[in-house]
Amino acid sequence: MDTSTPPDRIDALYIQHHGWLVGMLRRKLGNVDNAHDIAQDTFLRILSTGEPLSIREPRAFLTTVASRLTAQYFRRLALERAYLEALAAQPEATAPSPETRQLVVEALAAVSNVLAGLPARTREIFLLSQLDGLTYGEIARLQQVSVGAVQKAMTKAFMHCYGAVYGGDA
Repeated sequence: MDTSTPPDRIDALYIQHHGWLVGMLRRKLGNVDNAHDIAQDTFLRILSTGEPLSIREPRAFLTTVASRLTAQYFRRLALERAYLEALAAQPEATAPSPETRQLVVEALAAVSNVLAGLPARTREIFLLSQLDGLTYGEIARLQQVSVGAVQKAMTKAFMHCYGAVYGGDA
């Protein structure tokens, strides 16, 4: 099979590269089941764009999409682990139901994915404001930037979050 020919259809891309992608992900993740899941999600992500495929380097493209999904997977695992550790520290009577735990983990993963779409400095400024409760002046001193730069970063962060929630620009 010639893998150098750029596929123009998702089925050709799948047939030519699915096995390779699963193998690459298995080596990266150390688990064939997770590799199959992320490979499937990779092709679903490509299919969901609804755009015609015109890929010159299919494996590089697949690697990029799969790497992003793998990063999301690891972020979700880390969030879930941190949440479960926090729950373990709570008295038994205040422990949420398994359904509530799942909803919280999904919400944390969604928030993490939205924040991952921000530039590092903007994300840091946003978190200092929203989680740590610092004023713009305090953030400006801490980050060694002007208050105007903090305001600009916060506007960018809020616009990004709005777009993620409502599917468009404000």
